[in-house]
Amino acid sequence: MDHESKESMDEVQLRILRVTDDLRIIQSELNCAAMQAPNDPELLEALSEPSQMESLQMLKTVLDQMRHFLWFYMQVVTSDSEMGEKFRQTLRLEPPVHAPEIDQQFQSATDAIMLRYLADSRGRKPN
Repeated sequence: MDHESKESMDEVQLRILRVTDDLRIIQSELNCAAMQAPNDPELLEALSEPSQMESLQMLKTVLDQMRHFLWFYMQVVTSDSEMGEKFRQTLRLEPPVHAPEIDQQFQSATDAIMLRYLADSRGRKPN
């Protein structure tokens, strides 16, 4: 790994730590608000305003996407299997100008992997 790549990964690591800390703080503040809201009609009304709900929905969507991406990323980075190597090779290739059929095949493969993972984990206890 060259010096620039290492610095870039160090910056990513710092950002991950900052975002993780911010998410913990947001969770704590939302938890406190949720506990106080039933006894405070004004707070309950403020929390359920469309702008608040839209922000929460956007955060939820981004976190869901990140969770899916991180699962995929961890599979690629930690897998020693042939499939993991194929994923890594695919990620190293420069993207084509536009190849919708390849996009669809890759999406189908990603969906299949996710479905298998979910099916395998059905009996697992949630966090």
